[in-house]
Amino acid sequence: MGAGISGLAPDAQRGCSLKPGLGDLPESCISSIFMYLDPPEICKFASLNRAFRGASLADYVWETKLPSNYRYLAYKLLDESSERLCKKEVYARLCRPNRFDGGTKEVWLDKRSGKLCLCISADALKITGIDDRRYWNHIPTEESRFQSVAYLQQIWWFEVVGELEFEFPPGSYSLFFRLQLGKPSKRFGRRVCNIDQLHGWNIKPVRFQLSTSKGHQASSECYLHNPGNWVHYHVGDFVIENSGTPTKIKFSMMQIDCTHTKGGLCVDSVFIYPCEYRERLKDY
Repeated sequence: MGAGISGLAPDAQRGCSLKPGLGDLPESCISSIFMYLDPPEICKFASLNRAFRGASLADYVWETKLPSNYRYLAYKLLDESSERLCKKEVYARLCRPNRFDGGTKEVWLDKRSGKLCLCISADALKITGIDDRRYWNHIPTEESRFQSVAYLQQIWWFEVVGELEFEFPPGSYSLFFRLQLGKPSKRFGRRVCNIDQLHGWNIKPVRFQLSTSKGHQASSECYLHNPGNWVHYHVGDFVIENSGTPTKIKFSMMQIDCTHTKGGLCVDSVFIYPCEYRERLKDY
């Protein structure tokens, strides 16, 4: 009897091996499913088995995740042509912070959505009086993506202007200035913010302006607030309807009422984010 049962075991095992598993799915079928998933989800499923990993490498999957102008981005930001890299590698490299224009600008793709984000350092901005150490100086800080910010001690005419020419993928974008009232530093390993030179920002509002070569214009005014904390001041929005040609963007902030001086302000950078990510900057 025991021999009879033992004789059935191989057949039973063979029967179990005939049951289909995830590894039996065709890679083309898996790839078609991956086209509807976010990149982090694709990478997670790729660890299941060899079939899923092979499907996760398909170029046509990652081409749907890349922005429509990814060839321009790869040419401008990466060392190699996008034609020499698989699309997954292009996506991965573009999701890293990539600097250009002498390291004064940085661009990256959001890992989940593939949407473009861009940051411009204070060094790339035209700041009135920036070369006169009576008014401005540059201070090193870990609180900036560029490890340095422009700090205003005191001035009568406050004006900061910037320009950018870049090929954006289609979408709606918001532009922000990242500013802080007060001078950041560390004392005994703890963050402190000196506000001794802070003055003049509660008398008149700062005016922000934005215009693009596509005809979009925006302006806003507000008083600078919340000393000791970085604040993203929303300048305005613009829309890119078609990619393929660079868009020129001009932006500025000013407080040029010369009846009083202003001081104690840090200018870090300018951010350009997809409009739907605006809430993220409130916690940044």
